[in-house]
Amino acid sequence: MIELARQYGRYGYRRIAALLKAAGWQVNDKRVERLWRREGLKVPYKQPKRGRLWLDDGSCIRLRAEYTNHVWSYDFVHHRTDDGRVFRTLNVVDGHSRECLAIRVKRKLNSTDVIDVLTDLFILRGVPGYIRSDNGPEFIAEAVRDWIAAVGVKTAYIQPGSPWENGYVESFNARLRDELLNGEIFYSLREAQIVIEQWRKHYNPVS
Repeated sequence: MIELARQYGRYGYRRIAALLKAAGWQVNDKRVERLWRREGLKVPYKQPKRGRLWLDDGSCIRLRAEYTNHVWSYDFVHHRTDDGRVFRTLNVVDGHSRECLAIRVKRKLNSTDVIDVLTDLFILRGVPGYIRSDNGPEFIAEAVRDWIAAVGVKTAYIQPGSPWENGYVESFNARLRDELLNGEIFYSLREAQIVIEQWRKHYNPVS
């Protein structure tokens, strides 16, 4: 456990437990947590409370994912290549399994890219019950709203200035930045696309 914590310095005990199980150790999360505390290792903070969400029909709910493909969340992250040019990632996360379904990396991302990514995911994984996002222009563009409604998915937009209402994808964004982006120099967009996709595939089995 200590060796894994040293190797994956930003992982909490749950992700370390998952790595141990994958390596054949017969341990549960509670046992790893006890050992984690005994060794004085960092225990992640609890997930902050989430507020209510407004649906596109004006109604207000507390939307919590109850099964895989029930609620997907998506959001953007900004970063730069070594030459100072900005690129963006569009991250899509399943709120129940916590799996990162996709990360699209481009210099510019717009409503067309949102539709393109979601189309691929709908074909591969089926249509979710809800899609949760903030009120950014890429998410509430008329083309996106009309398309999402046409395929029978309900949208849940968080209140402006309330990122905690989209806590799972915000937590994922923080991990992406902390575990990868802050420690890498990307010399080209293509390099960023390859390295970020490799990280996504590694993240999912141990998240």
